[in-house]
This record gives sequence, C-alpha cells and structure tokens, in this order.
Amino acid sequence: MHTFTLKMKKRVSKHVPNAITCANLFSGCIGIVFAFQENLIFAAYALFLAAIFDFFDGFASRVLQSFSGIGKDLDSLADMVSFGFLPSAIMYELFLQAHQIPKVSPWLNFIAFLISVFSALRLAKFNNDTRQAESFIGLPTPANAILIASLPFILAHYPSCTRYILNPYGLAAFVVVMCMLLVAEIPMMSLKFKNSDLNKNIYRYLLLLFSAILILFFKFAAVPVIIVMYITLSIIQFKFSNDKVSS
Repeated sequence: MHTFTLKMKKRVSKHVPNAITCANLFSGCIGIVFAFQENLIFAAYALFLAAIFDFFDGFASRVLQSFSGIGKDLDSLADMVSFGFLPSAIMYELFLQAHQIPKVSPWLNFIAFLISVFSALRLAKFNNDTRQAESFIGLPTPANAILIASLPFILAHYPSCTRYILNPYGLAAFVVVMCMLLVAEIPMMSLKFKNSDLNKNIYRYLLLLFSAILILFFKFAAVPVIIVMYITLSIIQFKFSNDKVSS
C-alpha cells in the first residue's frame, strides 16, 4: 500500500508542472479572443495571468524535481501562444486604433505579427543554446509580452500619452526594436534565485526593489521603465562578472 501511494504521488507530481503550463496556454488563448474583440484590457489581464502560470510551472518543476523533454517542449509551445501571438494580437489592435495612413496602413499594420515570428526564433534559440542554462541571451519573451500588454493600461490611465503611443510609425519602430532585442546577443539575467546570498543576487534584489517602488507609484505605466532597467542591470551584471573573470 505504501509503495502504491509513493508511485501515485510521483505520478501526480510529474504532471503538476505540465498542468500549470497548460493553464498558461489556456490563458493565452482566452487573451487572443479578447484582443480580437477589441477588449485589450482583458487581453492584457489574460497575458499577465499566463505570465504568473509560466513562473509557477518552472517553480513547480524545480520543487518537485519533475523535468522532461515533453515539459520543455510544452512550455515553449505555450509561451509561443501567450507571449508570441497574444502580444502580436494586442499590437495589431493598437495599430488599428492608430491613425490610418491611406495605402500604407493596410500593410503597415501587419508588422505587428513580426513579434510572433521573432518570439518563435527566440524560443527556438533558447531551447538549443547551452549558454542559456542559468541566464538568457536576448530579451525573454515574457518580458517583451508584458511590456506590450502594459500599453493598453497606459492609454486608459494616461490619455495624454495617446498621441505618442498610437502613432503608426512609432508603433512600427517599437516593433522593430523589440524584435531585435528578442534575438540580440545581449546577456540577460534570470530572476530565479538559487540562494539568498546578497552579493550573488544584488542585481536581482535591486530590480525587484525598484520595480516594487515604481509599480506602487506609477502602476502599469512603470512597466516600460522596469524593462529598460532590467536590460541595463543585466548588461552591468555581465560586464562586472566578465571583469572579475579577466582579473
């Protein structure tokens, strides 16, 4: 009986991370529906929920020591929907809300889906790049997706930003920059804490501290600043770690 119970626990624990990953995928699918119904706020909420599930599936895998090739592939497929196609759908709707340029906009608007293309490239690189076992090379897809999902909230709470955000050429430039960051050879730190050592995690602690302060005062409008801070701290961390190694 005891052996049977252990086997059942092991079998259940094996599927818990995959179940959470499926919740990530389900949230992404719902978000896509909301996006194409022009309800970008609910689409953004669905994306944020998917990001929470994405964090906890990895956490569950580490706690339960449940790792598998299927889990890794499922995670990438779910991320492609939630952090690849869903942000593209949100971006496409933002293009439609922007000023439509005759003969240009019908084609320019489709540039939003480059986010999906480069997210797929980013995820494929991550799955096959041994350098990314403990950190990232290029902007992670969830970070890019959360940045895009923050735009509808900024528009809703700060109407004065509308003319800057809903500019077709500005949106196009934004998409191009984000696509480049997704596949750029830029080292990015992981937010996974292996221990509580202050010296080894100083940049993670700084990011979390300043992010909490910014979100407290500026809410969703703080997200773009947080992403820029994340990129900057990652580059600083990489430079200092390289300097230590060379010295």
